[in-house]
Amino acid sequence: MTGSPGYTKFQLASLVALRMLIGWHLFYEGLAKLTNPYWTSADYLAESKWWFSGLFVSLASSPTALGVVDFLNEWGLLLIGLALLLGCLTRVATIAGVVLLALYYIAAPPFVGYTYSMPAEGSYLVVNKVLIELVALLVVFAFPTERILGLDRLVFWKRGAEESEQTLAFAEDV
Repeated sequence: MTGSPGYTKFQLASLVALRMLIGWHLFYEGLAKLTNPYWTSADYLAESKWWFSGLFVSLASSPTALGVVDFLNEWGLLLIGLALLLGCLTRVATIAGVVLLALYYIAAPPFVGYTYSMPAEGSYLVVNKVLIELVALLVVFAFPTERILGLDRLVFWKRGAEESEQTLAFAEDV
């Protein structure tokens, strides 16, 4: 795909909103975990039933490994979310978010016959909110908006300004 993308203002605003809403969700989840002294990923990992379940269960059974996993989870969510909210290093944050959400999905997929002690919000079968948010992050990656509205526009000011001016000018014509 080359040239100016033919986005309308509504499409651009929708893509920016999607990026920022996912960013807020991940940021808040990280903050909630970080500020709760009793939070740990131990139960989530210990109940893993699909691919790599042996690895996830062994991480839960090792206090040292669990401490590292909890730290990476809390700060990963917080920083990925903040980057998406601010539009800063968005491409890196998006890929990191996809990887993190893929790990969540692989550790506890919503398949028939798999039951977990953690509460579920209904019967998902295969698609759950983790998978939906993962795919939404792929959309954010495929249709980047950080140089339209975000700190990446300032960091990469010359290239970002040219790209966003072309995109916005085209959007005004549509």
